[in-house]
Amino acid sequence: MNQQQSVLPESANLGADQPSSLRLISTLGLAGLISGLCLVGIYTITLPRIEANKARTLKEAVLQVLPGSVSMEELVWNGQGLIPVEQAGEASYTESIYAAYNRDGSLVGYAIPEDGAGFQDTIRLIYGYRPDSREIVGMRVLESRETPGLGDKIYKDQAFQENFRALSVSPEVVAVKHGSKNAPNQVDCITGATISSKAVVRILRQGNQTWLERIDKSASGTTENGKLPGVPGARNGEVSVPSAEPGIESRRPALPAGSQGR
Repeated sequence: MNQQQSVLPESANLGADQPSSLRLISTLGLAGLISGLCLVGIYTITLPRIEANKARTLKEAVLQVLPGSVSMEELVWNGQGLIPVEQAGEASYTESIYAAYNRDGSLVGYAIPEDGAGFQDTIRLIYGYRPDSREIVGMRVLESRETPGLGDKIYKDQAFQENFRALSVSPEVVAVKHGSKNAPNQVDCITGATISSKAVVRILRQGNQTWLERIDKSASGTTENGKLPGVPGARNGEVSVPSAEPGIESRRPALPAGSQGR
């Protein structure tokens, strides 16, 4: 009995020393709130730098896949033609491409971003297309988690990159077994990374199916005398616009009748 009586007070003391459930919940909630505020603050502070880095990387990629270009302009499809994103107003567009110009302000071509499933995960890339020759003239992988040492060769293997220097889009781009390329529309696959190689080709075809017809329609949106209605001096499917570079007049792809100013 004496032993039992001596135990009871000890148990009571232990219970008194333990924090209540409300106190635990309050402490955890406060810690979560502080952590959340810290994360939001850090994200807000670093967001401008992140966006600036993304913009710089994108511009570098556009100029890389279209050799000879020095400036670029984002374009969207409004259902009738390609228009600068600034003219889209309040309309929301989920897809866009980039027109690139040389130092004379002439159109070099279009940089087309596209993505699709690879062997491991989504592959994001951008490629340059020249409508005058109907060729892909450059390709750069922007994001990939393909297998190191194998699938990552789609952006590390220089020989594979050479496939996209003058790749014809007519007929359709196709992937062939390594060493068997014998036509300008064929891509030589990488030995040991066939799935990743074919994924790149499939992504290119997706981009072509989405954008090439739109590009052709915009380029043909001129009147019989080669000028756009209400745009003096426009000719050969181009519109004179100020360039972002001093002293350079850019050439913007012509817009179909009725799409000006939208």
